[in-house]
Amino acid sequence: MGHEGAGDVVREFGALLGAAALLERLAARELERRCGLRHAAFEVLLRLSPRGERCPSMGDLADELILTSGGMTRLIDRMEAGGLVRRVRPPSDRRRQHVELTEAGQAKLDEALVVHEETLTRHFAGPLTAEERAALVASLTTLRAAARADLGALP
Repeated sequence: MGHEGAGDVVREFGALLGAAALLERLAARELERRCGLRHAAFEVLLRLSPRGERCPSMGDLADELILTSGGMTRLIDRMEAGGLVRRVRPPSDRRRQHVELTEAGQAKLDEALVVHEETLTRHFAGPLTAEERAALVASLTTLRAAARADLGALP
């Protein structure tokens, strides 16, 4: 493949990144505007929800959200002050701090999920046919699996 093909793949990858970045900005804007919730806080609430089936440590959350430990501490401080989460120390390991949802946090997550689904339905699903969306998801799943394999199966 010559220089022309390389330019095509660079443009195609740029289209993917550009679309993803804009969709993420739209989703974040709507969460903040309609729920008063920053996108990172929404991601924490999602990971703490019963769907997550566990009470992660602060370090686990920082790793999953690609934040520094200091950045995660500040985020959890704000969320705790807002009554959305609480820190707990498991009796089995008093050195680690875990985080769990409060009732107010679950209520905020429920509200945010409705807004997030509406936003994604409008801006992600809406412009695509069902077939286009299925093909996109299949392609992205393939790309994700290949990238994970190439990177040594990152979590």
